[in-house]
Amino acid sequence: MALPRPHRFDVNIAVGGLLGGLLLVGIGLGTRPSSDPITLFDGPWPVLVPLTVLAGCELLRRTAPRTALLTGTAAICADLVTQGNLATILMFTDVVYAAVLYGPLASARRIQWITGLLTVAGTLVPFAVWRVPEALLIGVVVGVVAYGPAATGWIVRNHRDAAEAARLRAEQTALLAEMDRTQAVTAERARMARELHDMVANHLSAIAIHSTAALSIDDPATSREALSVIRENSVDGLAEMRRLIGILRDGDREPSAVPTLDGLAALVDGARANGLDVTLDAGHHDAVPAPVELAAYRIVQESLTNALKHACPGRVRVSLAERDGELTVAVSSPYGDRDGPRAPGSGAGLVGMRERAALLGGTFDAGPDGPHWTVRATLPLREGVPE
Repeated sequence: MALPRPHRFDVNIAVGGLLGGLLLVGIGLGTRPSSDPITLFDGPWPVLVPLTVLAGCELLRRTAPRTALLTGTAAICADLVTQGNLATILMFTDVVYAAVLYGPLASARRIQWITGLLTVAGTLVPFAVWRVPEALLIGVVVGVVAYGPAATGWIVRNHRDAAEAARLRAEQTALLAEMDRTQAVTAERARMARELHDMVANHLSAIAIHSTAALSIDDPATSREALSVIRENSVDGLAEMRRLIGILRDGDREPSAVPTLDGLAALVDGARANGLDVTLDAGHHDAVPAPVELAAYRIVQESLTNALKHACPGRVRVSLAERDGELTVAVSSPYGDRDGPRAPGSGAGLVGMRERAALLGGTFDAGPDGPHWTVRATLPLREGVPE
């Protein structure tokens, strides 16, 4: 199997180490004299073998660090029985450092332990054998050549891993912030869609129905009455649109004219003016949180809009009741085939009512109940109702 291509920086280190070692050999500068007892191979040529091998190990320092360390260890041991070369020793220390920094985590831990034990052994064993202080220098050399690079690589590796973990945390934080922003934008768009639908749909439905009636019935009195209703709903619709624009301009601050339960009587009167036969039973209720008041008002408003568009002739009943910490809103209208003009519907109103109830932790149900279509919402009045 072909070895991986070495990194360009590793090639530079290998070439620099080899050229530096050749220069030291050329000027005759070794780490030991030929008369040293451990120098078994005298002369400059034996020095070139471990020098060349370690230069080759430098090519693998990043791509195959464990292979480079094992081969480099054999080469540095061979260098001990020659006159030695400083470049060979320096390249070996770099191979040890790279094996800890770039190798697997388990190998990095083992290299630290092994080099530490070798340093201790290199200090105690020679001193125990020769009983001279100079023997301690062997442990110092082993520590500088082996344990020092391993400890340095471990420190650098820890800093690198900590920096990588911090970068990943920063990316996760940015991703979560983007998700929160997207969710906030989506929630705000849904809120604006509900407000726009609830504000305008009632008036536009009345305009569509009465304009259809005015066009289909050739009666001046009927046309005048229809035009009067159309004008009234147009003015009210413009007022609601101005309130929505105020919400958009003021950001999170709600304008002062937020619909409340006290406005249900006026809402029912407007529905009667549009041709619905409506009765209101508001009952008795204590102070209601503002979000619940707004949701109840909008549910009643949308239910009356749907009754105006789809209900058969007959009485529409609106009732509110407070019981066991909950406000129940119910709207019942005649259900069945309808004669006369009908405004189109998209189903967005039911979706909006269900969303309003869900946001407050309540329940919503709408559907036929015998000869009537019934809308029922239960909204909790507890403290801390989500807005």
